[in-house]
Amino acid sequence: MGHAGPLTLVGDESAPPYQRPPLSKEHLDTADAEPLPLRGMQFFAEQRIELCTGASATMIDRSGRRVHLSDGRQLPYDSLVIACGATNRSLPVPGSDLEGVHSLRTLADAEAVRAAMAGCDSALVVGAGFIGLEFAAAARKRGLPVTVVEAAARPLGRALSAEMAEHIAEAHRSTGVDLRLGTGVTAFLGDNGRVRGAIGTDGTEYTADLVLVGIGVVPRDELAIQAGLTVDDGIVVDEHLRTSDPDIYAIGDCASFPHPLQGNRIRLESVQNATDQARHVAAAILGREDPGGYRELPWFWSHQGPMKLQIAGLRLPDDRALVLGDPAEGKFSVCSYRGERLVAVESLNRPADHMAARRLLAEGRAPAPERLDDPGFSLKVFARALEPTP
Repeated sequence: MGHAGPLTLVGDESAPPYQRPPLSKEHLDTADAEPLPLRGMQFFAEQRIELCTGASATMIDRSGRRVHLSDGRQLPYDSLVIACGATNRSLPVPGSDLEGVHSLRTLADAEAVRAAMAGCDSALVVGAGFIGLEFAAAARKRGLPVTVVEAAARPLGRALSAEMAEHIAEAHRSTGVDLRLGTGVTAFLGDNGRVRGAIGTDGTEYTADLVLVGIGVVPRDELAIQAGLTVDDGIVVDEHLRTSDPDIYAIGDCASFPHPLQGNRIRLESVQNATDQARHVAAAILGREDPGGYRELPWFWSHQGPMKLQIAGLRLPDDRALVLGDPAEGKFSVCSYRGERLVAVESLNRPADHMAARRLLAEGRAPAPERLDDPGFSLKVFARALEPTP
């Protein structure tokens, strides 16, 4: 049985809940794309979920067990889930407030960027992370000249091995993206309040009438701070995703949680993590808490033009990377080992590798590193061989 009492969902955007991942992909490279709803409105009615859209939570009264909203309402709670996500990191340089300088996180952001793409001559992306490169691929699909500047030595440096990152960098360059690594932006240039370019940290002047800043996010923890909850690079939760107040949970991008596979506290910016944590907390509220705590395997994906990148697990910079397949074919995987233990697999256009990796990592089973050198070795075949015989 599910929860039989009142259930209220509060969101500060005016639109009903929608899927965010397409906003930096299909929503930009298709002229008439519509947002994909998480659920139809009938679902919320049938499940007796009250939607409070266009209102934000401004204060948590823990002693009174009430949440104050920006429209003046006060909502009582027995269990409270904070799922505020994150906000885009700003670039504090002159000209960052010029018209034409965008960030991308919400539906409103995506619609503004798409409208700007329709009338621009050239685009500049600051930051070669997932959002920046997904936008670059969408812009090139629409024929726009695109320059990407990244302060680090390689794109996606926090998420990927050097082997995969270098391949993706060259793949973007092959489509016409002007990818500049090891450089940032010191100022944006404008005319009559509109952006017309930027000055790089190396003194290069870039011309652009559309700028997308994608330099990461910061967790939205202001409600937790106001309520006196413990915060440290996100809202600190235990293995069951409870905050320092046992009646309040935090999930998703805003939550810092202990992960058994990593052995330390992490904060993940991932749809998979947010939805899996939501399921875990829902079960806990209903009295069906997993005694082992939250321990789902992290996995991620990014579509950048013809490149379908999928990642299972989490790697560290010192992990040993072994390539499976031929990068020249544009279909390969990078397996990261920590000692003899497989900890992550990055797969490009090899979905079978990704699905096998998710199973192997979740079960703590993996081929010995030297097996990857065997001619014709397949992660899929290896994982299938581990299945019990009927």
